[in-house]
Amino acid sequence: MYFAIRRVFDSMISLIALVVLSPILLAISIAIMIDSKGGVVFKQLRVGKNGKPYYMYKFRTMIPNAQNMGTGVYSFKGDPRITKVGRVIRATRIDELPQILNILKGDMSIVGPRPERKENVVKYSETLPEFDFRLKVRGGLTGYAQIYGKYNTSAYDKLRLDMLYIENYSILMDIRLILM
Repeated sequence: MYFAIRRVFDSMISLIALVVLSPILLAISIAIMIDSKGGVVFKQLRVGKNGKPYYMYKFRTMIPNAQNMGTGVYSFKGDPRITKVGRVIRATRIDELPQILNILKGDMSIVGPRPERKENVVKYSETLPEFDFRLKVRGGLTGYAQIYGKYNTSAYDKLRLDMLYIENYSILMDIRLILM
């Protein structure tokens, strides 16, 4: 019953968000097009519920083909691949807004463990067998680990926070996390 209510909740909130945020989404899209060549949206393969792969959407914040430097090359302070607009929308986390479409499609929820790339799932599962437990629920735009953890929180500590959420989730907890 919880998952049916949650899916309706996710769909309603994401539809409302798309309507309300459409002027901002349009302005960001135009700013990205003016700032650099290439597409507005970047898609990246992530692992979802029950290990099902899907493409997660984000606003493009790097130069086109930045990923050609290799899989798993993370950005760093002063990274020349990040565009001017990209610096702003990353700092404000606005680059995550296209994931509203993932929520609407049912790939993600508003609240849940942050979806990982396949190579990270494999790597973390080797050292933390409990990591696969996170795949029992849909990944989220935001989550317990994102709110209570820090950017540099270890994979193990993020896993512990995600497991706390999965073991205790409720609509009220989701609402509280969204408001936070």
